[in-house]
Amino acid sequence: MSTILPPQNPEDNKRIKAIFEDIRATRGSNFINNLWRYLAFDINLLETTWRDVKTIMARPSNLDPMTKELIYTAVSIANSCEYCIHSHTAAARSKGMNDAQYAEFLAIVSLAGRTNHLLNGIKVPIDPEFKHENKA
Repeated sequence: MSTILPPQNPEDNKRIKAIFEDIRATRGSNFINNLWRYLAFDINLLETTWRDVKTIMARPSNLDPMTKELIYTAVSIANSCEYCIHSHTAAARSKGMNDAQYAEFLAIVSLAGRTNHLLNGIKVPIDPEFKHENKA
């Protein structure tokens, strides 16, 4: 159950309507998902969150769009965010991810989690070769 109620008619607010229109244009879809509808309870939170998501996730960069979605999904798994796991897995699929890639992704996430726990438990010292400041 949500801790807040979303606004009943968020697009009655001109600022919210403009943000929702930008989301639609950026994503090439009329769908506004619940994240944005719920964040509309605070226009500043909605505005800054969309700005950051658009800047990092929607603009071309050194990482391809599917890789960005998989990274977001991995972090969402680590943070137990069910909503983001579903949202970003669907986004990765829309960007070309197939079932074989998803299976490999999940195997990597699982392996990373397990080895992270082992290393955190043992407190293995970091090899000097892995430290950026030691590179010439």
